[in-house]
Amino acid sequence: MTPGQLALRSLIVGFIITFAVITGFAYTTLLERKLLARLQGRIGPNRAGYIPVPTRSGKPRRFLGGIMQPAADAVKLFFKEDITPAKVDRWVYTLAPMLAVIPAILILAVIPWAGEITILGQTFSPYFAIAPGVNVGIVFVLAITSIGVYGVVLAGWASNSKYAVLGGIRASAQMISYELALGLTVLVPIMLADSMDLGEIVAAQKGVIDWFVFRQPLAAIIFWIGALAELQRAPFDLLEAEQELSAGYTVEYAGMRFGMFFMAEYMKMIALSAITATLFFGGYRGPFVDQVPALGFLYIGLKTFIGLCIMIWIRATLPRFRYDQLMAFGWKRMLPISVLNFVVVGIFIVLQEEGILQPLFENTLRFLGIG
Repeated sequence: MTPGQLALRSLIVGFIITFAVITGFAYTTLLERKLLARLQGRIGPNRAGYIPVPTRSGKPRRFLGGIMQPAADAVKLFFKEDITPAKVDRWVYTLAPMLAVIPAILILAVIPWAGEITILGQTFSPYFAIAPGVNVGIVFVLAITSIGVYGVVLAGWASNSKYAVLGGIRASAQMISYELALGLTVLVPIMLADSMDLGEIVAAQKGVIDWFVFRQPLAAIIFWIGALAELQRAPFDLLEAEQELSAGYTVEYAGMRFGMFFMAEYMKMIALSAITATLFFGGYRGPFVDQVPALGFLYIGLKTFIGLCIMIWIRATLPRFRYDQLMAFGWKRMLPISVLNFVVVGIFIVLQEEGILQPLFENTLRFLGIG
């Protein structure tokens, strides 16, 4: 296959995956509202687009109630007046929402969605992704997620509002603080798989017992907490503390420019849930996936869905941190623990490769009188 054909295929796959994730983003908002309503004992969206189903009592039951709510929200945002405040930096004010959305889409490029598979006569090898076989996939993900900081801080700075500036500074400081622990934690699956290629990391987790979450549960927990802080989701949603900053760095945005920040958050939720599944929960791997590669789409979709539900569950149950608590937790708890965990994992891997770990373990058990 020529480079031109590979580029064309990547464009087609990228369009399909991006379209699927954008559609998923719309219905993730519905999932969140429905699940929050169920967890908090109230009624969520239940009218837009429902199908009336007759019952014996004569009162029709609303089947798929609220299924068209995301479409209604999209129409509302499209037609809502998009006001540009006076004295803003118009170029940066317009560019900032794009800098929030574009990284959320680019993250999807290196995520493996299935193993080697043939679709319509085209073989996707070594795995199905927009850009398969990138040997620095983890570095790419970390680099792209870091770009999102610029969208946040520039949105606050360009809005010509004290509340927006403070919200942008607060949110960017939070993201940078937790990215340190996140980056150190990502090194753990890299060392366990001996590769930065996300496809090889998935291949190293062949069975459920081989999932890295069971070998390194502490790293999985730290990564998940760091992902929540990176997303600025509850309990780390300090950028929109109503008693201090109103809506934070988005306070001066309306219409579709606000909708782009909204879209970026939910698309990053999907992407980071998929990355968590890839790094620690076997990615697309599952029962019979070697015999039926198409099951990979189902498995990673299910794992991503569970991750989204856990994010929503956390939002429904945990209160918001104070800002000093949030920063102290990131610098004084998360960072030291992730550094220590990284060092310990590295030491054990070297001991195992040198053939020292097993004799050391046996001698320790013998010394303790257990072996």
